[in-house]
Amino acid sequence: LFRVLYFNQRTTGATQMTTKQLTITLPELAAGERYLCGVIDENGAVTHTVLLPGDADPAPWEAQMAWAKSIGGDLPNRIEQAMLFASFKDQFKQEAYWSNQQHASDSGYAWCQSFDGGLQIISLKDNGLRARAVRRLVIQ
Repeated sequence: LFRVLYFNQRTTGATQMTTKQLTITLPELAAGERYLCGVIDENGAVTHTVLLPGDADPAPWEAQMAWAKSIGGDLPNRIEQAMLFASFKDQFKQEAYWSNQQHASDSGYAWCQSFDGGLQIISLKDNGLRARAVRRLVIQ
């Protein structure tokens, strides 16, 4: 049983905090998978993120996006990458790994996470970087 805090904005500009208790069922993991996190939306649906096993050798961003899809996953977003660095740094080589997020103002670049120093930076999509895949499950 988890206690979840919701922050709701009032019309007066003050923040109101309410609590709601939810029972969350964690997904079953296949061999080699690692549970990363669950994010609860305002309707109580939980999106679980699971790190898939395997590490792709350096390749351009488009190729890594295709690789992740071929194994039933997606590249992690920037928030998931920060959580992976904080929780599972030992599961990564000390190199940069692609995220699934393009740079907002220049589609020739995408974001990546450095697993040696922890920085998130942008890189040309043509550069060869490593990749790990995640899968996401929504549980209502």
